[in-house]
Amino acid sequence: MSNNPSNLSGESTISTWLADPAGGPVFRAMLAQGGQDGESLRPVSKMALNRLVQVSQGAFTQEMVDGLVLRVEAGDIPVETAAQTPAAPVEASGPETPPWVEKVTTGRFSGKTIIITGAGSGIGRATASRVAREGGRVIAVDISAERLADFAASLPEGNIVTVYGDITDDAAVAAIVEAAGERIDGLANIAGIMDNMTPVHEVADDVWNRVFNINVNGTMKLMRAVVPAMLAQAQGSIVNVASEAALRGSAAGAAYTASKHAVAGLTKSSAFMYGPSGIRVNAVAPGPVITNIEAKFDSELGASRVRRAMAVLPDPVEGDALAASITFLLSDDGVNVNGVILPSDGGWSAA
Repeated sequence: MSNNPSNLSGESTISTWLADPAGGPVFRAMLAQGGQDGESLRPVSKMALNRLVQVSQGAFTQEMVDGLVLRVEAGDIPVETAAQTPAAPVEASGPETPPWVEKVTTGRFSGKTIIITGAGSGIGRATASRVAREGGRVIAVDISAERLADFAASLPEGNIVTVYGDITDDAAVAAIVEAAGERIDGLANIAGIMDNMTPVHEVADDVWNRVFNINVNGTMKLMRAVVPAMLAQAQGSIVNVASEAALRGSAAGAAYTASKHAVAGLTKSSAFMYGPSGIRVNAVAPGPVITNIEAKFDSELGASRVRRAMAVLPDPVEGDALAASITFLLSDDGVNVNGVILPSDGGWSAA
């Protein structure tokens, strides 16, 4: 019989664990072994503990979750000093905001073929999953064959064609279009990389060139490749993933910020050029999102400036929240939206 009066489990949120009189000390003791504390998990405090296993890239394992639960059930609770016990958080006024729950619109993409890059993880995987579950034929593109195979296996009933390839390579782009076939109804350019937060006087050529090659050149090459088919059928929707860095200068380093401004410009120019031909081109500008894209701080100046701006960040969301915005613009629901850079950032752009 379980001796777990708090009913803590892997489905309990991180904030619930940290606030619990038994779970809190156990969880903080485990974090301390890795040189962390509860405050380091504040941005993901609303996430279930099991989700942390999926997004931590191996840093937090299912065995660790099971071990936490077993310690609570066994009553193996470490004694904390006053210095180790965090002060009670300041509660927001009013009831707690209920969690958002994805609601699939059955048949929204029926009969449509949608190309989605970066489909092996993060926002790309969430978007590809949403389109497939809503009846679309998905051309799932990623540079990792292993991640693509895992994605396809997760939706055995989905109409999914996987294409392993580098979006900056012309041969790979041709293979993507060939896999799609004669009709291409949508393209979601989601694949991208972060920079190392360096200001312009510290930017290395290799960082600048790699960020632009993937974030801008790859996006342009796929747009260029799919537009002829869309022109022939007099309709289509392209959604590029920009960033808050496309709207402000305080979200990243010089290379990433400039690349996402370029994506915004490419989006607006194409919307103007092709709108009368039935092709809509929009972009989504995410705020903080839990993905496998790692942000490095290789500059002392860059770190001090960007981290100061991060103090006003809203809590990060998971990829399915961005997929909701992207699939809206991809779908016929976005019929009257063209040339928009849509902030999907929890209100960060309003701060």
